[in-house]
Amino acid sequence: MRILEKELIVRAAPQYYQCQEGVLNQLEPLLKERGIVKTLMIHGEKSLEAAKDYLPSFNETFVHDELYSGECSLSEIERLTNVIKQSSFEAVIGIGGGKVLDLTKAVGDEAKVPTILIPTLASNCAPWTPLTVYYNDEGQFLYYKYHKTNTNIVLVEPRIILDSPLQYFTAGIADTLAKWYEADVIIRKLEEIPLSVEIAYYAAKTCKDVLIQNSIKAVEDLKRGELSYELVKVIETVFMAGGMVGGFGDEYGRVSGAHAIHNGLTQVPDTHHLLHGEKVAYGILVQLALEENWDEIKHLLNFYKALGLPYNLAALHLSLADSSKLQKVIEAAVKPEETIHLIGENVSAEKLLNAIKRLEEFTVLV
Repeated sequence: MRILEKELIVRAAPQYYQCQEGVLNQLEPLLKERGIVKTLMIHGEKSLEAAKDYLPSFNETFVHDELYSGECSLSEIERLTNVIKQSSFEAVIGIGGGKVLDLTKAVGDEAKVPTILIPTLASNCAPWTPLTVYYNDEGQFLYYKYHKTNTNIVLVEPRIILDSPLQYFTAGIADTLAKWYEADVIIRKLEEIPLSVEIAYYAAKTCKDVLIQNSIKAVEDLKRGELSYELVKVIETVFMAGGMVGGFGDEYGRVSGAHAIHNGLTQVPDTHHLLHGEKVAYGILVQLALEENWDEIKHLLNFYKALGLPYNLAALHLSLADSSKLQKVIEAAVKPEETIHLIGENVSAEKLLNAIKRLEEFTVLV
């Protein structure tokens, strides 16, 4: 594959990023520097509860908060965009996990106002990445879209993440681990690799190396409530290194097989108990099965088991006997426009089903 076959746009990073204890004390001064005195704040119930003890009092800034509906959907984006326009808010702040932050970015893009993100979960690279994943009101994946500008400010208070649910943290590790496997299958085929894609490739390898080396210790520290070096390093790997893969690699570093499997799984309500990153975790293994890379699957299984990540259909509340449900997953994952075809040509429904069956057999034996 020659690089000129695809457009390559670098969307490297937020304009301002800081990860430090007490960093939210800088929020109002940063708004003031930018001439922002009236802003909308979008959040979930749990995310506001998680962040409230760290938020400033906003003595010089008017902040109107809005509870989001629970989905990053077109209807919710339209509703909140209208709130900004009707009240002439000068910026939008998002406090929460991936869906709240994606929603905030989309609203900021539509309303043409600066976006400020405060993550309460390290569950994906949403704080870093200038795109939004769109769902319908029922939580089914629709598409993703790049925004015209990068996020203005990202502030990470690591103690908020320290108090976050373990499931979201391990899901973030899995979603970030996928950066390596999904980028590698694309980039290694290139005859010519531009510098920006080399940077993306290095960031993807960093994701894998840091996470394999530090995640188990970081999870133990999260359980103990200890803000350790390993924990902060994993948090920043999820946000920064994970975001850099797509930021510098564009379509050569965003998604391929694992996320296509995720998108397929969203079509079946049985899997809605799983987080985005948990579905992606299973998708990594299916992608590797399609690649016939059983040694790597074997290497990952112990890591998955240590972190409690799903590695078989039972963990998804599915089985090979659920042929109609499995068919829905597969049909969605192999749509012509899906990224699973970046693995290689001719990834058919039959081939994907065979990979899933073989993975089931392999995980029983290992």
